[in-house]
Amino acid sequence: MRSPRRASSAVVGFADMKKCSDKSYAYAVCLSGIFGFIGIQHFYMGRYLEGLVDVWLTAVWVYCFFFGGSVVLGVIALAADLIHTFIVTIMLLTGSFKDGEGKIICYPGQQLH
Repeated sequence: MRSPRRASSAVVGFADMKKCSDKSYAYAVCLSGIFGFIGIQHFYMGRYLEGLVDVWLTAVWVYCFFFGGSVVLGVIALAADLIHTFIVTIMLLTGSFKDGEGKIICYPGQQLH
């Protein structure tokens, strides 16, 4: 009699993909709301590339406005940075933003379906 095959540990089921992140919802929202234009929240959430893009956008608009760069480029970089920060903050508040591991940063009491 053959024993039933066990699923490989490398196979991740759909239920495993829907787990809540171990990152604090309150910290993530506060970091996004206060320091969002710098990108600090992305480093906290493990989204390092997105954090570097935010830091770069901030450096571009700061350089353009305060050190004699192109004002038009500064306005474009600032607008992109603020729009991105607004979208990330809204996604965090609604419980639909994922951390660097692909897990949703859940608000308190959030039920995943």
